Amino acid sequence: MGTVPHRFLTKLERGVALTPEDRQAIAQLCSPPRQVQPRMDVFAEGDRLSSLVLVLDGWACRYRMLSNGNRQIIGVLLPGDMSQPFGGTSQTFSHSLMALSTLSICDVSPRALRALTRTNARIEDALWRDLFLDRDLASELIVSLGRRSATERLACFFCEIYSRLAAVKLVDRPVFDLPLTQIELADLLGLSSVHINRSLKELRRRNLVTWRGRCFTIVDLAELCDLAQFEPSYSLPQLAVPAEMAHGSD
Repeated sequence: MGTVPHRFLTKLERGVALTPEDRQAIAQLCSPPRQVQPRMDVFAEGDRLSSLVLVLDGWACRYRMLSNGNRQIIGVLLPGDMSQPFGGTSQTFSHSLMALSTLSICDVSPRALRALTRTNARIEDALWRDLFLDRDLASELIVSLGRRSATERLACFFCEIYSRLAAVKLVDRPVFDLPLTQIELADLLGLSSVHINRSLKELRRRNLVTWRGRCFTIVDLAELCDLAQFEPSYSLPQLAVPAEMAHGSD
């Protein structure tokens, strides 16, 4: 039996009731886990796509490098996320994948995963929902890049990350480790590091967040969601606001 991908199964089961046999069938597709050190590439754009990478623990990011040396981060992967949607047929990776923290990953054969879906409708439905979530997260980033202000983009990102961590039961309160640097946030949100610094100061000034070392806290979740216009309709849980964190604990 392969590695048991707890967070991936937790995410799949948000919309579909998997049986113990379904869970075992998915786990059997997973290779033994391997470790990747922070800021190391798991694979590079253009590499041959021989397997899907499943994040078991830690954070990673997808990114593209332009010929002028500029980088655009196009997505952040958390425990339970796959490097590519299961239904993809590309022969090469269209982006690079970098570890943001110490990363534990396993490989999944795309051919074996597709074969499993042809004989199991529940697993197929769950994987399609996961694909739609990945698509909708990308769409929300486009909305941020096109229509949200710098401070709103940052607020939306923090709300989304908390919601995604809560969805796989990694947190039950808006306090978590945030392994990204301000430069990486800038490359994700289409801003300069100066804009990120100013926006963080604004969120702190309004007593919405704190960030010390890697420990990130959303102080006023309701107000942060209001600022970001964050209403996750894309398979993410609606954020339950702890009473003591609602609008500054008034």
